[in-house]
Amino acid sequence: MENKNTADDASHSPAEAEPASSPPPPSNQEGDQAVEEEEKKEEVDDDDVKSPPPSLDKVSEEIDQWLATPLKEGDDNAEEGESSFEVPGSVEKFLDLVEEKIAKYDAGAGKAKWGEVAEEDSWLLETVDRVSKLMKTLSDHVHENSEEKENNGKRSSLVNRTGMIQQRAMSVLEEDFRWLLEESRAPTELDHGENTDPKGKQQQQEKSDQDPDFFLQLKVTNFPGYSEETIVSLSKIAGAMLSGGYESECCQVYIMARRNAFEEILVNLGLERISIDEMIQKVQWEAMARDMIPAWIKTFWQCATVFFPGEKSLAEAVFPEHPSVAAGLFSNLSRGVVIQLLNFAEGAAMTKRAGEKLFKLLDMYETLGDVIPKFHGLFPEESEEELKTEMSLAKCRLGEAAISIFCDFENSIKTETVKTPVPGGAVHPLTRYIMNYLIIAGDYKETLEQVFKEHSKIERADSTSRSFHDQNGVVVDTTTEELSPFAAQVKRVMELLDSSLEGKARLYRDIALSNFFLMNNGRYILQKIKGSTEMSQVMGNTWCRKRSSELRNYHKSYQRETWNRVLTCLRHEGLNVNGKVQKPVLKERFKSFNMLFDEIHRTQSSWVVKDEQLQSELRVSISAVIIPAYRAFVGRFAQHLDPGRQTEKYIKYQPEDIESYIEELFEGKAPHQSTGRRKT
Repeated sequence: MENKNTADDASHSPAEAEPASSPPPPSNQEGDQAVEEEEKKEEVDDDDVKSPPPSLDKVSEEIDQWLATPLKEGDDNAEEGESSFEVPGSVEKFLDLVEEKIAKYDAGAGKAKWGEVAEEDSWLLETVDRVSKLMKTLSDHVHENSEEKENNGKRSSLVNRTGMIQQRAMSVLEEDFRWLLEESRAPTELDHGENTDPKGKQQQQEKSDQDPDFFLQLKVTNFPGYSEETIVSLSKIAGAMLSGGYESECCQVYIMARRNAFEEILVNLGLERISIDEMIQKVQWEAMARDMIPAWIKTFWQCATVFFPGEKSLAEAVFPEHPSVAAGLFSNLSRGVVIQLLNFAEGAAMTKRAGEKLFKLLDMYETLGDVIPKFHGLFPEESEEELKTEMSLAKCRLGEAAISIFCDFENSIKTETVKTPVPGGAVHPLTRYIMNYLIIAGDYKETLEQVFKEHSKIERADSTSRSFHDQNGVVVDTTTEELSPFAAQVKRVMELLDSSLEGKARLYRDIALSNFFLMNNGRYILQKIKGSTEMSQVMGNTWCRKRSSELRNYHKSYQRETWNRVLTCLRHEGLNVNGKVQKPVLKERFKSFNMLFDEIHRTQSSWVVKDEQLQSELRVSISAVIIPAYRAFVGRFAQHLDPGRQTEKYIKYQPEDIESYIEELFEGKAPHQSTGRRKT
């Protein structure tokens, strides 16, 4: 039974009747899996032996091909409900190789400086571009297929890894961008030259006929300081960073580097950053006027004509495919510089009012007026209008400060309380100060006309007819019909000065000296006005003729009070009685003349006339009156005195002596003792 059954089984299952020498294959699942893994391992080992690992260049080519023709969901070749988007294994390999190479930059000496190894620069640009495209492709697919939870989990991890590698590559590229901007820039050279600081409007006017901005121009070289090769490199890097979504980082590096470059230029020009509070509280006006304001003028002018146009061209060259970015960076940078300059102007306008500040403030006012039009077309329309508004406001504040300072002239004259007469009837310091100030103001006539027209706070209702009380309470009318606000202000100052001088003239007890003082000061005023074309136009011919007439009257009054008394001694009347010369009367006449002339010579030698022409005119006019009268008197009556001691006693001076002593008058010096008879 048993053998039969066995035979039957063998006859029904021939496959089971194999020789005993062939071991049966494993029948369990674990055995099958082990075999498969071993076989795969052998295959992999065989492949490693047969082919080298793929190079970065080869993998990069595969990535480029895949990125050029990615299969997206919805492709006609994909079945409905399926996604044909598959990430090839070369992506992981590519990321491994890129990460490995970038890691070498972080270790050791790091990447070579841009331009030292051209192949490295090209590889970095190409890799950043490739990684950025890969990042976009992966991110877009994960976003579009957010419902595929299992696959998207893996792909999100791949996106994160790609993003980290992109960030590391961008950091390397960003450092190259910073290095090119900061270290490869040639410093801007500024040749200040001579005559770059305005010395006086008259001098400026003469030179401005040929070169309107002669004193503001600097020889500027190496701006912005980049070679064409460097700009090309900057443009490539900027393009790669912006395309990869790193616009913010790129712009931040650019703006910081260019802002530092401008700070360097401002310092070289002599204009360091300073707050408004520091200007008002700490900076001495002398330093501001001597150094800082001229530097401000040069800087603003150069910004409008050289630096800003150059900076705009640089931004457009570095970001040629992103004009809005270039415009934004240029506007941001330039606005920062302009605001710094305008803050300086604000601070200058807010400093304590003082007369000596007027003309520097006017220089700044003129500069703003000159540069505002030059901003046309440099900025986007909105930014341009905003900057022009800011500059116009600063210009307005400078104008208002100038108006305030100029109008303070009235108060400076009214409040001048010195009660001590000037020795020798000389030109009063107040006269010199006011007139010199007005003459310089005349050099700014057009600017002041504009300032007064635009900013004057004078009430129009009563500005054409104003009056004030002088030091003696007398009402002085200052009618200024049909005059510009500036001309009206100048005439008010002149009338106040005249009134003040009349009060000061009354401080002299000697009437002759009082008239001499008015003549001396009046002549100084007239000569100053005539010497200035601008102020002559303001005051007009009528005023000049009236002033000349007043001077003649002062001269006549002086001569009458002084020399008419001398002429009285030389009268012929009363000397002849019944045809005979009365010696006692004659002797008294000579004696009175000698005494009076000695007194006048002693006194008026210390009187002061600095105007050589007036000094000469006075001496000539005195000699013309005295010398002929004295010569005639001596010639007619000297013979009636006894020769010898009597003649020497009473005829103390010869006519030539009188002339010599007159030549010593008005020099402000102690007189020589008049001993008489210098010539015989």
